[in-house]
Amino acid sequence: MAFSQARQRGFSVPNQGARQIVPGDAAFPAQLRKIPSPPKSLWFVGRMPSAAQRLVAIVGARAATRTGCDRAQAIAAEFGRGGVAVVSGGAFGIDAAAHEGALAGGASTFAVLGCGTDIVYPDRHVALFARIAALGGLLSEYPPGTKPRAGQFPARNRIIAGLAEAVVVVEAAMRSGALITARLAREFGRTLFAVPGSPGTDAYLREGLALPATSATDIERVLAGGQPAPMTAKPASGPLFAILDAIAFGTDTPAGLCGRLGMSLPSILAILAEAEIEGFVRRAAGNTYEVIGRAC
Repeated sequence: MAFSQARQRGFSVPNQGARQIVPGDAAFPAQLRKIPSPPKSLWFVGRMPSAAQRLVAIVGARAATRTGCDRAQAIAAEFGRGGVAVVSGGAFGIDAAAHEGALAGGASTFAVLGCGTDIVYPDRHVALFARIAALGGLLSEYPPGTKPRAGQFPARNRIIAGLAEAVVVVEAAMRSGALITARLAREFGRTLFAVPGSPGTDAYLREGLALPATSATDIERVLAGGQPAPMTAKPASGPLFAILDAIAFGTDTPAGLCGRLGMSLPSILAILAEAEIEGFVRRAAGNTYEVIGRAC
């Protein structure tokens, strides 16, 4: 969805004192040099993570539920009390809750922005960004003065995933920026966790693409070489699985799926596109679909 003119403006903060580093600099994170398409440089306000700093990414929906925000904040605070820093994207919803939780836990936190470090976006995060910069840092591959634009936010997700030793998705729709970060985490060899209870996280858990977690303790156990915590509840089947079942039983066109499942055509097409990317379905002749892989 294109940004409106008002959303693009953000809130400009003069004299932020942003500094720039490049991959050859000692302060440039070594883990970012190894990812595909590493940033050519990073601008930052505050400080960069140190080489010895443990970082876990916590990401999720902007339009998050209160329960999701509370869970993100609790996980981040628990990490903070254990001396683990949190990296996220500075957005509304789960991102903001993760930053707040880390700060409440007394730890540093790092926000990777989709605009210049002198632009506060969303503009209601002026105070939050100031606190992040005081204890951690605001990071961006975009030079100061760069306004927020839609394409810059998915691109910055590779930096969030690249910085962290593990990525935790707390709440996500079937198609969301958080799942872009999740896919990148898997590509980069990071351990991926998902909190049960939303369509996107439940799908990743059912497909075996993420490990279940509801606390920092769950995550630390796995990172230390232990077994993941058992699922406390079976995730809802969700629309993806209903669509796969319907196709398997012979309803193989988007229009037919709409009638069978009572979903709108845009929703059906969005889920089919995601399922095709993830290798569960493929398009056949006559605008039909067939199942080629199934989740557990």
